[in-house]
Order: sequence, then C-alpha cells, then structure tokens
Amino acid sequence: MKPIRKILAPTDLSQFSETGVRYALNLAKDIGAEVTVYHVVNCDELIQYGEKMKDKIASDRAFRLPESFLEKDQLALRQYLKDHFADLIPSVNICEKVELGRTEESILEEAKKHTTDLIVISTHGRTALAHIVKGSVTEKLIRNAPCPVLLIGPESVETMADELSAA
Repeated sequence: MKPIRKILAPTDLSQFSETGVRYALNLAKDIGAEVTVYHVVNCDELIQYGEKMKDKIASDRAFRLPESFLEKDQLALRQYLKDHFADLIPSVNICEKVELGRTEESILEEAKKHTTDLIVISTHGRTALAHIVKGSVTEKLIRNAPCPVLLIGPESVETMADELSAA
C-alpha cells in the first residue's frame, strides 16, 4: 500500500463540509501529508450571478467586473479556513484552490491531475428521495475516483476529537 502524501478535501464552505476538512487536516498533521482544500464554484451559480448583475451593469457605466470572477470565492475559502481551522493551519501544509466547474467532474479531475492519494469528503446524510432525485456527488466520486475516498459523517470528527484528547 502506497503512503498517503496528498489529500484532497473538497468543501462547499458549509457547516456539513467542516467535518471532512477537519478530518483531512488532522490526518495530514498526523502523517505529514499535504492537503488541498478544494472549492468548486458551480457554473450554474455563476450564471445566476450574471443574471443579477445585468441590471447593475446596464445602469452603472462605471461598474467594473471583478478582476477574477472567483476572487470572492477565494476570499471566502481563506476566511472559512481561518474561522474554522485556525488551530490546524500552522501545523499542516495546506493548498487552497478554487475553480469554476461542475462539482463532481472538477473534483475527479483535480484528483487525477495532482495524483491525489486520498479524497476526504463529508457526507450530508440526505434522505433517500433527495438522493434519487438529485444524485450524489459522493456516490459519483466513489465510483470514479482514481484513489480511495474516505467518507466522513458528522459524528466522525467528534469521535476523533475524543480519541485524540484521550491519547
């Protein structure tokens, strides 16, 4: 079994994804791995943003588009890490990455492109009906990932924290 050197921790910047990111950072700290905390800005969200901005652009000749459409999301990811993982940031080699795309396709491509050894992702625990209707990013990752995928439920980090404090 090859050692884990590169961990990919996808996040949607939600409370649900905190557990997966925290688990990935703690694991990386323990084994000396690098973590890429990866946020995908869904193309559909950008289209909605563009629709909202049409009126503003039309009414304000001085309006400037942001230098990077993803700048807001890059700042949001940086703040997310500071707000929730300040305790781990100094002790883990973290790469922050934000890209535009379709979530599961982008995560798979990122894992392949950078020869990721492990993907650590939170499960949201959706109902069976929502799972059938929307599908599951996690399920698609499990079926198509070029490396192992570790699923983290909300209780996993609490259990891990208890184990670490007892050690």
